[in-house]
Amino acid sequence: MKKNILVSLLSLLIFSCKSTTSATATKLDNKTEVGLKGDWKISSVTYPGSDVIKVTSFDLADSKCFIGSTWKFVSNNNKGQMTLSNPNCTSYSTPITWFINKEGQFVMKILDEAKSKTVKSGYVLNIANLTENSFQLLEKINIAGNTANVVYQFEKLN
Repeated sequence: MKKNILVSLLSLLIFSCKSTTSATATKLDNKTEVGLKGDWKISSVTYPGSDVIKVTSFDLADSKCFIGSTWKFVSNNNKGQMTLSNPNCTSYSTPITWFINKEGQFVMKILDEAKSKTVKSGYVLNIANLTENSFQLLEKINIAGNTANVVYQFEKLN
């Protein structure tokens, strides 16, 4: 009897624990991905304290260098291109691979002359306010112990 109760309790514990899934282990949101198809430009980058605090975006450059950058998203193969062309910053262009999962997370790898299978790290941002002509990517950052969002505002080209 005691054995049955112990086995039951252990089973209950095992099955009641919620497993955590990573952003890459979830299903894709193909409808939202199709909405991103095409050429886009970042029109603004904002976050609390942006006039006094510098934030490095995607381990590449100051977040303000991304203003004016162009992004190409191809939804049928989840490939694309990111090009930084801000006159106050170093120019940079790289292929990317990306997708949007069912939780509304935009998952991106910067390929930078590497095959996507060999790139082990990437970036997970939240997508918000998607319309036909604009959307936002939200990146969580820590500012003086508080969580804030860097908001990348995208505008559709053509």
